[in-house]
Amino acid sequence: MATARMATSKSSLSKGLLASLPFKVGDVAVYPAHGVGEIKSIESREISGSTHQFYVLQILDNGMKIMVPIKNVNAVGLREIISKDEVEAVYEILKERDITIDNQTWNRRYREYMDKIKTGSIYEIAEVYRDLMLLKTEKDLSFGERKLLDSARNLLVKELAFAEIRDEDEIEVDLQEIFDE
Repeated sequence: MATARMATSKSSLSKGLLASLPFKVGDVAVYPAHGVGEIKSIESREISGSTHQFYVLQILDNGMKIMVPIKNVNAVGLREIISKDEVEAVYEILKERDITIDNQTWNRRYREYMDKIKTGSIYEIAEVYRDLMLLKTEKDLSFGERKLLDSARNLLVKELAFAEIRDEDEIEVDLQEIFDE
């Protein structure tokens, strides 16, 4: 079993490496399926004899800390919050009504929606939220679908609030109004 021992954190990283990192301490980023988090530190750890750098990300919604290997940032899907310009595209997805929701079994639909949420794409999450909100008007959602709906709503609300620099309650009202129309 590999042992991990703490090396000195930021001070052990060369200034050149720090300058080239996509995120710095204090930045907010989105981690797929967990949502918005803050980069709390950049640490080095020795694992199996080699040193690796990690972002220590604290998820804002629940306080969970996640260590993301810096070299795997793209592979795990850690990304910046969407820009204000991209927010409108999210709202357009939510307002779209000319869609067909598959009549597949709820567990197959659940897996499909879970896969979309795991991508970390706000657009995919918006599709899941929209589809489940529309499906909810036609039939009762299964327990799993209700949990997915809540998860998609939370992920959307957090990121949209950061992107628009608005209160989460305001975003919740906006989302509800889209589906009350």
